[in-house]
Amino acid sequence: MNASLIIIVVVVVLILSLFVTFVPLGLWISSLAANVKVSIFNLIGMRLRRVVPAKIVIPLIKSTKAGMGLTVNQLEAHYLAGGNVDNVVNALIAAHRADIDLQFEKAAAIDLAGRDVLEAVKMSVNPRVIETPNVSAVAKDGIELLVKARVTVRANLERLVGGAGEATILARVGEGIVTTVGSSTSHKIVLENPDAISKTVLNKGLDAGTAFEILSIDIADVDVGRNIGAQLQTLQAEADKNIAQAKAEERRAMAVAKEQEMRAAVVEAEAEVPRAMAYALREGKLGIMDYYDMQNVIADTNMRSSISDAGNKNKNITTGGSDSKDKK
Repeated sequence: MNASLIIIVVVVVLILSLFVTFVPLGLWISSLAANVKVSIFNLIGMRLRRVVPAKIVIPLIKSTKAGMGLTVNQLEAHYLAGGNVDNVVNALIAAHRADIDLQFEKAAAIDLAGRDVLEAVKMSVNPRVIETPNVSAVAKDGIELLVKARVTVRANLERLVGGAGEATILARVGEGIVTTVGSSTSHKIVLENPDAISKTVLNKGLDAGTAFEILSIDIADVDVGRNIGAQLQTLQAEADKNIAQAKAEERRAMAVAKEQEMRAAVVEAEAEVPRAMAYALREGKLGIMDYYDMQNVIADTNMRSSISDAGNKNKNITTGGSDSKDKK
């Protein structure tokens, strides 16, 4: 009898421990205390569907205390879809307190799109300031300006799903700055009226298709950079000089080639002289005495050239010696 009673007690204890482990009684008691209708069977069903009950019950208690009519099925469906239930509920509560019309379906869609819905709601209430890096722009006079701007944006909840992010805003603002500075006739005009940049860029509607609404664009800093126009002119002049040198070298090479051709023609003509003289001697058109007279003239010419060259060399030597004596 005692053994049977012990077995019954052990079985009852095991059943109770399994029931307490499988059914979160603490959450059920908390929901009853918060006047949230969650039955034991709902908690058991969450366990069977592999849903963590705490991920559903605690956000449901917060939403009920905030006066929002959310149901267990809505939260559980969003959890099974891979969403962050607690973050969505916190965003809904923040939007409700800020008097922003945000429905659960919209908040769930934003969360499932991979965006932080709570951060988006906070950004709708408290706009964020985005600072652009130094944007290099060149005015028409060739002077580079380095412009830094601060863009105040507010999240647009209606365009948050499918809208472009902050990178697109920065790229469009940079493009607007480059266009505005580039259309200025002088960089001095930009330095005198930097607010003209913000006004022009702001009127372009740069927030179209983005998840943000641009509230203001303020020019934080404008610095004068390089003289791009002068550098481009210098590079162009250097390129023109290289082209002119290349053309001159081409003409010089052609002249040298032409000179070589002419010298070759002279050598070829000189080579024909002995043959012509031999032909004239054979045909009797040139006498032997005429030939000797020609040779004498050639020898006399060579002698005179040798004497003239020797005289020039002596003159140079004498001049160099007198110079050295004068130096002493």
